[in-house]
Order: sequence, then structure tokens, then C-alpha cells
Amino acid sequence: MGVFKGIKRSLSKIKVNKKYLIATIIFLVFVLVLDSDNLLKRFSLLSEKQELEGQIKAYDEKIIENNRKLKELRTSKENLEKFAREEYYMKNSNEDVYLIEEQED
Repeated sequence: MGVFKGIKRSLSKIKVNKKYLIATIIFLVFVLVLDSDNLLKRFSLLSEKQELEGQIKAYDEKIIENNRKLKELRTSKENLEKFAREEYYMKNSNEDVYLIEEQED
């Protein structure tokens, strides 16, 4: 109750009309909480936007790296053969491929 008495004393010093004070408080509550574009929603959307921008940056870096790898595969037969062997387990007709899997403890 001490807080309200302090506010009341402050308001009596300022001599604000109670109608304007109540209207201002209602307006602030409406803008901060009840409106469809309230501040809470804005802060939530802002944090989501920043997260999505971070994802965009990560995907852009991944695209650049994949384009670099693709260029290497298109220009070098040795790199293409290495990629085919490692990723798709392809082999020449006179070779055998053995897969060695490490056991996880």
C-alpha cells in the first residue's frame, strides 16, 4: 500500500486530472498487452527474426561451401572418383569394397 500512497502523493503534487490519468493507463495497458500488435508480440517476433536471419547466414555459408565442392567435382576427375567411392561406395569392376564400421561404446 505504501507504493500507492507514494504515487498518490506524486500525483497530487503534479495535479493531474484523474480522468486523463485513467485514460492514459488504459491506453498503455491496451498498447502494451491487449492490442493485436502489442509490444510483447513485437519482442517475440523480433527475436524470431534474429534467429531466422542467423539461419539464413548459416545456409548461405553452406551454399557457398557446396558450390565450391561442386566446382571441384566438375573440374577434377580424381575428386569426382574419390567422392563417388566415399559417398556412394562405388568401385571399379576389378575391385572389392569392404566397409569397416567402428563400434561405439
